Amino acid sequence: MALGEARTSALRRDELLADRAMVGTVLCRALARRTDEWLQGIFSAEVTDAEGIALVAVGGYGRAELCPYSDIDLLLLHRDRPDIGDIATRLWYPIWDEGLKLGHSVRTPRETRELAKSDLDTATSLLDARHIAGDAELTADLTADNAAQWLRSARRWLPLLAQRVAERHRRSGEVAYKLEPDLKQGRGGLRDVHALRWAEAAVFEMDEADSRKLWADYEVILAARVELHRTTDRPGDQLLLQEQDGVAAALDYADADELMAAIASSARSIAWRSDEIWAWLRDSELPPEWRRRLRRRTSRNNTALDVDVMTHEGRAVLADDADAADPCTALRLARAAATHGLRMDRPSLERLHGQMAPMPEQWPDEARKMFVDLLLTGTAAPPVIEALDQMDLFVRILPEWAPNRSRPQRNAYHQFTVDRHLCEAAALAAELVDRVDRPDLLVVGALLHDIGKGYPGDHTEVGMGLIADIAHRMGYPPTDVDVLVAMVEHHLLLPDVATRRDLEDPDTIAEVARQARTVETLRLLGALTEADSVATGPSAWSKWKASLVRELVARCAHVMEGGDIDEITSKFPTPEQRGMMEAGERLVLGEGDTLLVIAPDQHGMFSRVAGALALSGLRVLLAAAHSEYGMALERFQVESTLGLEIDWPQVTAYVEQALAGRLAIEARLAERISTYEVEPDFTPRPVIAPKVSVDNDSSSTATIIELAAQARIGLLSRVTSALSQLGLDILSAKVQDLGGDVVHAYYVRDGEGNKVTDQDHINEINLALQHAIDTSSTRV
Repeated sequence: MALGEARTSALRRDELLADRAMVGTVLCRALARRTDEWLQGIFSAEVTDAEGIALVAVGGYGRAELCPYSDIDLLLLHRDRPDIGDIATRLWYPIWDEGLKLGHSVRTPRETRELAKSDLDTATSLLDARHIAGDAELTADLTADNAAQWLRSARRWLPLLAQRVAERHRRSGEVAYKLEPDLKQGRGGLRDVHALRWAEAAVFEMDEADSRKLWADYEVILAARVELHRTTDRPGDQLLLQEQDGVAAALDYADADELMAAIASSARSIAWRSDEIWAWLRDSELPPEWRRRLRRRTSRNNTALDVDVMTHEGRAVLADDADAADPCTALRLARAAATHGLRMDRPSLERLHGQMAPMPEQWPDEARKMFVDLLLTGTAAPPVIEALDQMDLFVRILPEWAPNRSRPQRNAYHQFTVDRHLCEAAALAAELVDRVDRPDLLVVGALLHDIGKGYPGDHTEVGMGLIADIAHRMGYPPTDVDVLVAMVEHHLLLPDVATRRDLEDPDTIAEVARQARTVETLRLLGALTEADSVATGPSAWSKWKASLVRELVARCAHVMEGGDIDEITSKFPTPEQRGMMEAGERLVLGEGDTLLVIAPDQHGMFSRVAGALALSGLRVLLAAAHSEYGMALERFQVESTLGLEIDWPQVTAYVEQALAGRLAIEARLAERISTYEVEPDFTPRPVIAPKVSVDNDSSSTATIIELAAQARIGLLSRVTSALSQLGLDILSAKVQDLGGDVVHAYYVRDGEGNKVTDQDHINEINLALQHAIDTSSTRV
């Protein structure tokens, strides 16, 4: 093949990429073959004397796993050819001319072997080496030498490889649970399978069934990476939100949720198998003969852990005569493993997989106790539940679990799939049992609070029915079933009220107390709220939110136990503040996380202060206002949007300028927006759609206006300015951050001090606030 023809053939890559019938491994191998042919043509045209020279594919190209924008990794191997530099130049330039990314090296076999002795990346890349052109014997000798050297050096390399795997997981996170996973480097991604292949080349042979499952899961992740390259027309490993619909369509998934569920399921399977192998390599005393496989290990003494359960080789193992058909046996094994911090023995799990019957319609009392004991082990429980689930055992205990397996929650608020979120919530709840009277109900309720998400309909309503059925089967008495149902029904009650309603309002406390019904349930809901929120993600819990929820629980409990609400509400304004207002004294004071302003009442004062705070890089969390004696008192609880210490002298100077009408708030906000404008092609999927609602039922003294929108610079200032223009007085305000979205709640009265009931006025409020949302054009 002439060089001109070789270059023409390279352009035919587009034909392969245009063939949408070829996906995943099929396309990768076709691209590799096409690239092989092209490189062979270049080699034939440029190398007239190929003696002692070989062109070798390494790494991903060596595996014939060439994604559309993968690097072309090549080794030019030679036996001390003096003209090798000129040859390399003639080979590399046509590749660069085609716009392909080339990873290249030029070495002798001896140099390569020496480097492979000291460099892990070189050693593993040669495990995937493949001959392309030139002296095939040269390539064969090198790959054989490297394979033998890899075996000899395995004791030294494998601990480092395991360390690299762990570091990569810490750096890249989980493929299964991240909103925008790294398909290659993340835990459960492609690189984990590569690492297992390298370990297998040194230590063991994988079980055939495991191998088939591993490669089936690998194909799911690889196909997604291939389509990510093809649909975006650029290299990349991170499957961003805005690319997921296109990748799903290219792979014939119904939608992006189905794609992400498939990726999560496969990534979980890869991660579990990877963990199994690396845990064994880490914990086992390997015999001198490296080719003695996994099941032939050095014996250790057995120690009984429970009935029919013992420890062996650092694992929890079923006794030979244990009844593997009894689901209680699986729970006993799981409880022992979690209690003692052990992994469950793989052959034991396989026995259970082959023999275990579903849990009977009426659980034995022992089963419920062991199930609760497992959950009460806290952070030790999720890995054990994951192992049961990987072997299809957990759904035999809890069949309602099945629709939630690997179910994605594709928004910036949630960090886990539904099933993992529930496991994490239960584990976190186990750390909070000292706050409640019934630890068993807390952990069971936490595990099942979102069980309805895998089913059609409102997940709370569906979940209430499901947990009632489950609790009856588990053998809980009707009163306990009612409590568990209430935990599902009201699992969002406390965070919603705490972050959106005025805790000084007696109506708020009375309504929460009415819905919780008992102090026992109230405290269970308090602990569940924290566990659920922390398990949701960093946007769902903060010191501010924690303090509000705990304050709400304390106030409700006090009233439910017969206390007077006036005994526990903080006084606003304080007698001292009221005295300052009566005397006409003026104050602008910032301290800690709170700004206090006392000044002559003026139109739009709240909005001006809010604007000054936005310009100072502060986010308002909570605000309260009071007017009397012709004076206004405003209190703002704030936090820095950048996590920095608040520079109060600068902030109060801005506030003073704003109050004096000497700060161009709108112009400065517009300037700040243009400075911090985000990339126009990426807008995360909102947790909630922008909306405005007016509530005249929840408070007897004020109208509550609530809006939901994307978090934007100056939004609070614009909204409160709009309210002021409509003649409304703001009594209090709360802002809840939902990870890119916010919910604002305002307690307002009209100019006469009454609730807003006129429908025309309410219509104007809706119009003004929608306009305020729409004109705030940039996210914080």
